[in-house]
Amino acid sequence: MLTAENVKTYIEAALPCEHVQVEGDDGRHFQALIVSAQFQGKNTVQQHQMVYKSLGDKMKQEIHALSMKTLTPEQWAKQA
Repeated sequence: MLTAENVKTYIEAALPCEHVQVEGDDGRHFQALIVSAQFQGKNTVQQHQMVYKSLGDKMKQEIHALSMKTLTPEQWAKQA
């Protein structure tokens, strides 16, 4: 069973991130906040596709649902 920490590790290993926060306690449904400069110039769909790619086949098999908010570092700084 996957943990939120596992999902966080997979994202960070494949995508350079300034901040990643993942929550979820049932092993299949997760919520994530991902901040990456790699999102610059990309629309939300493209950003989410980058995260899905970082999780690879886990999105098809182990993870049933991933709700995420993706931000550039500039967008994240404005929210603080």
